[in-house]
Amino acid sequence: MGVFGLSYYVFLKQFGKADEKSLGLPFRWNLQFFADEEKTEEATPRKLQQARSKGQVPRSAELSTVVTLLAGFMALKAGSSYLFRKLYSFFQYSFSSDQLNTYLDEVSLANIFNHTLFTVATIFIPVGLAVLVVGVMVNYLQTGGVFTLEPLKVKLDRINPLAGLKRMFSAQKWVDLLKALFKIGAVVIIVWSTFKGQVFPLAETNVLYPPFQTAARIWQLMFTIVLRIVLLLLALAIFDFYYQRFQYRKSLRMTKKEVQDEFKQTEGDPKIKSRIRQKQRQLAMRRMMQEVPKADVVITNPTHLAIAIKYEAEKMAAPQVLAKGEGYVAAKIKEIATEHRIPLVENKPLARTIYRTVEIGDLIPPHLYQAVAEVLAFVYKLRQKR
Repeated sequence: MGVFGLSYYVFLKQFGKADEKSLGLPFRWNLQFFADEEKTEEATPRKLQQARSKGQVPRSAELSTVVTLLAGFMALKAGSSYLFRKLYSFFQYSFSSDQLNTYLDEVSLANIFNHTLFTVATIFIPVGLAVLVVGVMVNYLQTGGVFTLEPLKVKLDRINPLAGLKRMFSAQKWVDLLKALFKIGAVVIIVWSTFKGQVFPLAETNVLYPPFQTAARIWQLMFTIVLRIVLLLLALAIFDFYYQRFQYRKSLRMTKKEVQDEFKQTEGDPKIKSRIRQKQRQLAMRRMMQEVPKADVVITNPTHLAIAIKYEAEKMAAPQVLAKGEGYVAAKIKEIATEHRIPLVENKPLARTIYRTVEIGDLIPPHLYQAVAEVLAFVYKLRQKR
């Protein structure tokens, strides 16, 4: 069947007239074969661990950027007085008469460069350290500290134009576009409202302020604008953080077949494990039946349960359950006991209690001593009569 035959069949299927004769074939085609199985299952812990080892972790780049930006401006705000003093002393020193009249040679240029570099370092290194520490902490809290070289490996699908085109028109890109447009509009509104409320009235007063007061006003205005923008971006970044986690979980979803295949790889084939458990039960049953001839008495229900008990006063602290079972197993225990002339004693309450509370190979608990002793005493009397 070619492409046209399949298309013709799909067309007839839409109008309810498709059958095997429509294709001229003696057998039935299952079109589900051509459909991809939906990924409806959440990723298993093994799948999550494998993705993490490859460096695939949910992380919001926007959250890291916004938080580090906020930390930098807060550090500048906290040390603004120190920054202005250092800048003032630097400009005062640079424009002093001694410096302006200095003869420029290699030594003087080196001194100027060293002094400028030291001043800039003392001003901005504390801010840089604050940004560095906050940036590392934010990324660590998001990823949990993942270190892998897997993302640095060369992958051909990254330079595949078709894959790139597909990523360009993916849902993630549309979401990024909407977020970018919203950010631009919000920033424009914040800047315009701040200028309209504070800058324009200040410009209309025609009052000249001292240089330091003007610089302080400009700095306060800049800080207000940046703080408002950063707080808005922080709200968007928190939303982006949860959205990235949702997309990460969605991208790692698995089909039911993938879950089954992974379970087979880690736990083994369920069919094989079922056969192994069946063989183990058969071996345990065989060993248990081999212990029945050693019993002193078999307590019955009388038809549903059977418990084989043995007691040697010189060797045992209490009677021991050698075998127990219900239904077919109980019938088999009673059959073996009859063959070896082991007494069968009917005691429904005792049989039910022992079957529920005592495992094979365990000793009878103290609260059942009297009931079991009465049964054993009855059996010993029978043996004496024989």
